[in-house]
Amino acid sequence: MSTSVLAAVGSGGIVGFMLGLLGGGGSILATPLLLYVVGVTQPHIAIGTGALAVSVNAFANFASHAMKGHVWWRCAAVFSSLGVLGALAGSSFGKAMDGGRLIFLFGILMVIVGALMLKPRKPTSVKSRPVDLRMCLVTAAVALAAGAASGFFGIGGGFLIVPGLMLATGMPMINAIGTSLLSVGAFGLATALNYAASGLVDWWLAMEFIGGGVAGGLFGMMLATRLSAYKNILNRLFAALIFVVAGYIFYRSWGSTTAD
Repeated sequence: MSTSVLAAVGSGGIVGFMLGLLGGGGSILATPLLLYVVGVTQPHIAIGTGALAVSVNAFANFASHAMKGHVWWRCAAVFSSLGVLGALAGSSFGKAMDGGRLIFLFGILMVIVGALMLKPRKPTSVKSRPVDLRMCLVTAAVALAAGAASGFFGIGGGFLIVPGLMLATGMPMINAIGTSLLSVGAFGLATALNYAASGLVDWWLAMEFIGGGVAGGLFGMMLATRLSAYKNILNRLFAALIFVVAGYIFYRSWGSTTAD
């Protein structure tokens, strides 16, 4: 097995492992790993390829939640359909932006996600809201915004979608997590197809990355139950890792700017 294949499979394994262990967030490492470990030279190809891998991971996790009855199907279908429009618009905007600038903004996003992961999660009681015009409008706005952000950065966007679903519909968190995964998968697929239309997806690399992700995800899920008591510590360690990667992105971005 060549070094490049090992790097792709190993990087996918890291993302899958983090997703399996923590239940989310790991996909934000896909683009930096593709750029700085696998050696993809064009930021847009890293984002397009990473979006496809994120999509496949999300659909696999969605199937698991659906079998457990965690999905609110009507909300999932409506949110995903509207959000795909936002993802197509966001990914089109991302494709048109300079790759270096896009990755710099990606670094800023990582800092925000890391800060959110450090914030302690308090159990929140939510009340189911009536399906009226206001709920429909709020759901539509949140779906379009989450889809646009997901498409622009080529990420899953679960950290936006889960609270968005709870805000719009009042569904419990476990249902919001299960329901959000259909949207994460749909947004990632829409983004990947939009990038593929411009020749910005490396399909073979994506398959290697996804293969590693499946294996890593199974290992992460096996460890998740054993390490559940340390979930807060694991989240903090992962947040620290995100900050380190974001710092490296800034370092590389400023270095390339200076060189220019």
